[in-house]
Amino acid sequence: MHILLATLLILIILFGPQLWVQAVFRRHARPRPEMAGNGGEFARHLLDRLHMTDIGVEVATDGDHYDPVSKMVRLDKERLEGKSLTAVVVAAHEVGHALQDKLGYRPLRWRSRLASLAQVAQQLGNAMFVLAPVVAGLTRAPSVAVVMLLAVIASFGSAALLHLITLPVEWDASFRRALPLLEAGHYLSDNDQAAARQILTAAAFTYVAASLASLLNLWRWMRWIRR
Repeated sequence: MHILLATLLILIILFGPQLWVQAVFRRHARPRPEMAGNGGEFARHLLDRLHMTDIGVEVATDGDHYDPVSKMVRLDKERLEGKSLTAVVVAAHEVGHALQDKLGYRPLRWRSRLASLAQVAQQLGNAMFVLAPVVAGLTRAPSVAVVMLLAVIASFGSAALLHLITLPVEWDASFRRALPLLEAGHYLSDNDQAAARQILTAAAFTYVAASLASLLNLWRWMRWIRR
């Protein structure tokens, strides 16, 4: 019974935030023909207004995001072409990331650098996890395998750190960048303001599930090593 409850709790922690984000996006994805433009056009408008004409807007193949390397705002096809509250608010959120980049927002730079390091660290960690038993068998030195497994844990730790840095970056993009842009331009009616805040909160929480998964994975490995 305790195992079942623990499993259920872990599933809620891991998948609950992402399910909530998707539910919020769907709730406000109803087409709004009265809007002046779709998500892509609104992103282009905001970028031009902010004198960031060098930033492009295109369809995303792996979810809404801003790429600081290629200087590109990428939106899911539904939001790029859709005229809905979700489309324009998510577009504003991603433009918020572009604004962070323009202003030299340090946490965004840290995240970009750490993302590259974390990717390499995870690849090395996966390789060490596979090789640790082989190396231990060949060298007959269990301590070597322990060191390699510690390196594996460190690689998972880099992923957890990346996700923890991502959370404040996302929150800043929503409420210190996108929301002031929406309010200053009077793009939304008073009735849409509360919904826009909810969408911005959901956009900021997109990576919560990944953060929790990374922390849970790190905790599980550390517990296993201690045994």
